[in-house]
Amino acid sequence: MKGSDIKKIAVIGAGAMGNGIAQVGILAGYTVAMRDIEQRFVDKGVDTIKASLAKFVNKGKITQEQSEMALSRLIPIVDLEAAVKDADLIIEAAPEDLDLKKKIFAELDSLVPEEAILASNTSTMSITKIASAAKRQERVIGMHFFNPSVLMKLVEVIYGNNSSDEAVQATFEVAQKMGKIPVIVKKDSPGFIYNRVNAPTGLLLQKILEKGSPSFEQFDAVFKPFMPMAPFELLDYVGLDIVMHTQKYFSETLSKDYTPVKALVDLVNSGVLGMKTGKGLYDWSAGRPQIDTSNPTTEYDPVDMVALQVNEATKLLEEGVVEGPADIDLAMANGGGGVGPFALAKGIGYDNLVKKCNALADKFGLEVFRPTKTMQEGNIQV
Repeated sequence: MKGSDIKKIAVIGAGAMGNGIAQVGILAGYTVAMRDIEQRFVDKGVDTIKASLAKFVNKGKITQEQSEMALSRLIPIVDLEAAVKDADLIIEAAPEDLDLKKKIFAELDSLVPEEAILASNTSTMSITKIASAAKRQERVIGMHFFNPSVLMKLVEVIYGNNSSDEAVQATFEVAQKMGKIPVIVKKDSPGFIYNRVNAPTGLLLQKILEKGSPSFEQFDAVFKPFMPMAPFELLDYVGLDIVMHTQKYFSETLSKDYTPVKALVDLVNSGVLGMKTGKGLYDWSAGRPQIDTSNPTTEYDPVDMVALQVNEATKLLEEGVVEGPADIDLAMANGGGGVGPFALAKGIGYDNLVKKCNALADKFGLEVFRPTKTMQEGNIQV
């Protein structure tokens, strides 16, 4: 199957990611069945899509006619068999629970057409493990959109151990037709590209939170003047529970160094989850928090964060997760905006970055921060 053969997409899950992916699909001209386990979840997803399309019309991004045409291609549905029986591409957007995803894929495998591609929108989990529940594992791949999927450009297209080149290439072409910037992840690896490169910076933030000095606001004060969202503010935005679960997953798959610290676990256990609960590290009850930038820490600077990202990116090169450094820079620039780590490294200098990594590894006693051989050699061409 080629990308051009794909006419109908089924999205499994009508939550934030599911309805966003469905909207991207209908705007790109695909017929999209959006399925969830209860009608109320489906209805909520449809309402979200309608509200989002109305915003697009108001901003002049699309016409009212284009909005209506897109909605005419949406099939809201609860019946799983009816949703997928004639779909060419099925995108699972269920919660990040491996057992749940495997159960869904086992069921899908028995319902979908023989040539259909089964894709998971998981942000970190093993595509190979998810595919193990299906008989035709060569048709199972990862298709990771970023939140909000209507706006974010990056889509990671991920090989499982048994995925076929044909399934990956067809999905790559669909992502392009959706107006996205797809990047192929050649090897199934925890966190793929974007979340993996950011894993050690998340760990650093955990450790600073645990230490309590500098305060999270003093740390953010360094970044806020030139970033739309400062590091700790971003943790709140993502959700402290999501951050904790992701770091826990990395502690099980990459290094025990990532084990969530007590300070983070206590916040999550007490229901303080960030923006979605109105309170996290910051108070979100009145909207975006006002961050005091008058007292920035002098203990850390942005190069600390860049050093950890570049170092982790070199691990992806050493492990053969991507074709080359340009793919990592492309993914990082389009997953979060800004400039890729290797482009930044060029300007900062690898000697400086190696020193930063060694200093952080010594300071926190974390070998995961120690510079790689590739990082120390500094011969990376983008």
